[in-house]
Amino acid sequence: MPYELYRLIHFAGIFLTFLALGGLTLRALTGGGDSPLARKIALASHGFGLVLVLLGGFGMLARLGPHGGFGTWVWIKLAVWLVLGAAIVVPKRFPKASALLWALLPVLGLVAAWAAQAKPGPGS
Repeated sequence: MPYELYRLIHFAGIFLTFLALGGLTLRALTGGGDSPLARKIALASHGFGLVLVLLGGFGMLARLGPHGGFGTWVWIKLAVWLVLGAAIVVPKRFPKASALLWALLPVLGLVAAWAAQAKPGPGS
């Protein structure tokens, strides 16, 4: 598949992941009612989004070839991916920490975008 298609897959995953986390976080912040269907949709969107992020990201990395390298920037993006994956538990188990998550989500997105753009570290 072409690089551009992997990029679209990657961005679709990012959008789904942030949409799900934002929705669950906002629901926790406002004390929203318990809607099992809405929660299932958000959880499925989160999981599917994370899979798409990995699929698109590693597809792009493969298209970059050996000169793209598996540098520090890839490890930074994987760390952000892990934090976003674990963040799904915050709204349900720690609703009072949802305000912190709400503020942290854009920062995580910016860190991942910076790492992809700047490609810091060896192997870049």
